[in-house]
Amino acid sequence: MIDKEGYRHGVGIILVNTNRQVFLAKRVGMQAWQFPQGGAKENETPEETMYRELKEEIGLHPEDITILSCSQKWLRYRLPSRLIRRYTKPLCIGQKQKWFLLCLTNPQAKIDLAATDDPEFDSWAWVSYWYPIKQVVTFKRKVYTLAMQEFAPLVLSRQFWERIGKSRGTPTTC
Repeated sequence: MIDKEGYRHGVGIILVNTNRQVFLAKRVGMQAWQFPQGGAKENETPEETMYRELKEEIGLHPEDITILSCSQKWLRYRLPSRLIRRYTKPLCIGQKQKWFLLCLTNPQAKIDLAATDDPEFDSWAWVSYWYPIKQVVTFKRKVYTLAMQEFAPLVLSRQFWERIGKSRGTPTTC
């Protein structure tokens, strides 16, 4: 879904584990690392898009995660001119995303990059919280920075993670 300004609506996903690490994945055949993300389908809510993308891109189900937060605003990035497909209608100049902070809460959950016939990623890693900002392609850095700054008080809160440590094994608590 592309709005009248040329931005495709979608979501970005920051998945954190109980060690305060975030999930980062490498695009198939490239040296480009990023968080899971994707575009919304017609009449799909941001939350529905997030669950669909989570399943398609990394094989996780709703019962594997807990939603911790969602960005207050839509965050936008503009594509570099060389990546804009000028022959498509409507013209897409970038993405407008709602960002979700999720916690992996199911200890039996398995990351599956081949959950669909057309995988987007071929490798993944748990990395320190701020590491992805320097790894993502330049034109997405501002959006990553804004999303991560918004969620940092929660992820970096000692009290929050102390509560997590006391409730390990309870998959619905994060």
